[in-house]
Amino acid sequence: MPNNEGSFIWYELVSPDPDASKAFYDAVVGWTIDAETSVPGGAVDYRMITRSDGGLAGGMLKLDQAMQAHGARPLWLAYLYVEDVDARVAAITADGGTILMAPHDAPGIGRFALVTDPVGVPFYVMKPVPPAGRENDSSDVFSVDQAQHIRWNELSTTDQDGAIAFFARHFGWTQEGAMPMGEMGDYKFVQKDGVGIGAIMNKPPHVPMSGWTFYLGVDDIDRAAGAVTAGGGQILFGPMEIPGGEFSLNGMDPQGASFGLVGPRKGASA
Repeated sequence: MPNNEGSFIWYELVSPDPDASKAFYDAVVGWTIDAETSVPGGAVDYRMITRSDGGLAGGMLKLDQAMQAHGARPLWLAYLYVEDVDARVAAITADGGTILMAPHDAPGIGRFALVTDPVGVPFYVMKPVPPAGRENDSSDVFSVDQAQHIRWNELSTTDQDGAIAFFARHFGWTQEGAMPMGEMGDYKFVQKDGVGIGAIMNKPPHVPMSGWTFYLGVDDIDRAAGAVTAGGGQILFGPMEIPGGEFSLNGMDPQGASFGLVGPRKGASA
């Protein structure tokens, strides 16, 4: 069945060096990222991220000099499904959000816009065009428990309660449950249609700005951690055990994009 309003339907890595990012994430996660752009004519360097089961995990856009001149930086972005892009963008801006890229159509792909929440954290809203004969397909890029999918969406923000209310109003998210984090306050879990999709937390003082961290599912957290450092990335925190017995870590790729990893620990002596 099609995705519901407010669900995560796509993830996008913005990188100044797509070839280097391909080598890094292919090794860390087990993906196969396209070696060349999938856009006809090469007008834009946009590459698909493919899982080992043949499904798509998202895409990668080259961060060119013009984008950097306008303040863009290496990062991961998410797309949220909406039925009416223009109406949703109007509601978001009326509620304190901003437009970074106005609603527009991409032939054969859909209509989308890049916006921010009231704190300034960017994300996309999109109404995709399904392939002919597959109108009832839904995106499976997000999964609560599968490797090579995005498994957790974490927003670190200077306005935790405001963000919870914002995403509830515009995307139908709910907030139930929390984990105490001492002086950091509560780590508040959020759900969409009863499924735990992530959490919204207070921004730590040492983090320069509010932003999303997306946790990529891996088959073995220790294997993946080794691939992070071997590939020139940094492990900022972890691996640490999380509720349920799996492990997570926070890292930065060689181009400067932040990410998370989550998965089991398979090493007998780890």
